[in-house]
Amino acid sequence: MGLLSWIIIGGIAGWLASIFTGNDRQMGLGGNIIVGILGGLLGGFLFNILGGYGVTGFNLWSLLVSFIGSVILLMIINAFSKK
Repeated sequence: MGLLSWIIIGGIAGWLASIFTGNDRQMGLGGNIIVGILGGLLGGFLFNILGGYGVTGFNLWSLLVSFIGSVILLMIINAFSKK
């Protein structure tokens, strides 16, 4: 998967995850892309540990893996940042 694909999938996954976790107002485009890319790495790692496939290319499965990883990442961030 190329750099542009990572940015597009990461941006969409990060945006959807920020809406799902309630962080949408706090995050901009750059934040969504970063969270989505890191979420894709985290989701791919977790899915590989569980015996599945991680990010496989520019497709809906990769978007789902990135979304799940992004939600987990944002939930961890929320747990440490909220008072």
